Amino acid sequence: MDNNEDIKRFALWFVVGVILIGSFLALMFMNKGPEVTPGKLSKPASADEWIKGDKDAKVTLVEYSDFQCPACRAWEPRIESLMSEFGNHVRLVYRNFPLKTIHQNAQISAQAAEAAGMQGKYWEMHSLLFEKQSIWSPQTSTVVKETFASYAADLGLNVEQFKKDLVSDKAKSLVDEDSDSGKASGVDSTPTFFLNNSEIKPQNNDNFRQLLRDAVDASA
Repeated sequence: MDNNEDIKRFALWFVVGVILIGSFLALMFMNKGPEVTPGKLSKPASADEWIKGDKDAKVTLVEYSDFQCPACRAWEPRIESLMSEFGNHVRLVYRNFPLKTIHQNAQISAQAAEAAGMQGKYWEMHSLLFEKQSIWSPQTSTVVKETFASYAADLGLNVEQFKKDLVSDKAKSLVDEDSDSGKASGVDSTPTFFLNNSEIKPQNNDNFRQLLRDAVDASA
């Protein structure tokens, strides 16, 4: 009888152990996010993204940015200047990376740019959002949508269509797709730049210019 009881207890604990180990492994796989490769671009640039410069340029600069981020606003004129200088040799790909935990209007502003893009005015809205950042940044979620609609009107867009597109699943998914690719590349702040798929950290205009010049020369 004692042997039978021991066997039963062993079998019971064995089954419990198997269940616990299986549950632990299942939780590990369920909680496993996308593989992150810091410093390397997880998603190569494609021709259907928002691009400035020559779309066939051999040098690609990818920027992950947040329209509500003051640092991104400060970098914007520098990027514009560099693209004017290197536009025939470098293509700029802009990707959304809204820092939603600290910028309340980051997500909706990115959707505003995408909504304008659906009517062919992405870059115009892009510039307007940075130019007027201090105006819409502190606004409530209700007011900011009306502000963006007024910008759409200024750009000559169909405002009613813009309002629909602004909160559409399509606009949200486009922003989220950019953000997800950034997370998979180890992006955790804005602006973050990748030059030919490798992250760069320019310290100033001259340093940024030299990095681009070196990449252009290497591609010749």
